[in-house]
Amino acid sequence: MLKWIPHSQLLQILHKMVCKLFSQGHKKTQLSTYLIIAFLFLFNSHLNQMSEYNLDLQYNDVTYGVEDVNFKEFESCTFTNCDFSLCNFIAVIFIDCNFNNCNFNNSKINHVALRTVYFTNCKVKDVNFAMCDKLIFEIHFKDCILDFSKFYTLKLKGTTFTNCSLVAVDFMSTDLTEVQFNHCDLYRAEFDKAIANKADFRSSYNYTIDPIKTKLKKAVFSLNNLKGLLHKHDIVVV
Repeated sequence: MLKWIPHSQLLQILHKMVCKLFSQGHKKTQLSTYLIIAFLFLFNSHLNQMSEYNLDLQYNDVTYGVEDVNFKEFESCTFTNCDFSLCNFIAVIFIDCNFNNCNFNNSKINHVALRTVYFTNCKVKDVNFAMCDKLIFEIHFKDCILDFSKFYTLKLKGTTFTNCSLVAVDFMSTDLTEVQFNHCDLYRAEFDKAIANKADFRSSYNYTIDPIKTKLKKAVFSLNNLKGLLHKHDIVVV
């Protein structure tokens, strides 16, 4: 059985291996093979740390540190009044989880799997979702503040945003097919190159969307907010 080696020590071993290979004049193909094996071992050591599985638990009033939730999996868990703003998430999985009154402002969620996750009354300002795990990615927001957050290039088909502040949110090149924007403030939200076919904007407001740069086939808008589609043409709607 292989013994787990600290990453710093493993990197030293890798460095010595490369130096030795170069000194012996190995061909590039051989060198690449050794490097791949070494990096796979490094990745495997990361996976070995993911040993904590949490099922159907309640977390209340917890303030998490930078690495407190790393390498953990949560399924059917509920987080209430928890603070994740300091977190730098690495290899974290949330499945069928609920976040109520939680703070995610400025947290770094680059390596997170969100699989049917509901956020209610949460602060999620300036958070970059673009690097989340895209496998079975499903999220929903209600009564949340998501100002300045980023969903660049994500597939958000069927996502619901209900009574949310989406000021200056980045939806560039995002798949927003059938997304429900219910009573949302979309002031300065960016939709260039997005696919918003069949999206529902009827009750939302303050949006500016260029129909030339955004796919809007069968998208639904209210008559009162049509000016948001005409802003580029300098047309005044009264």
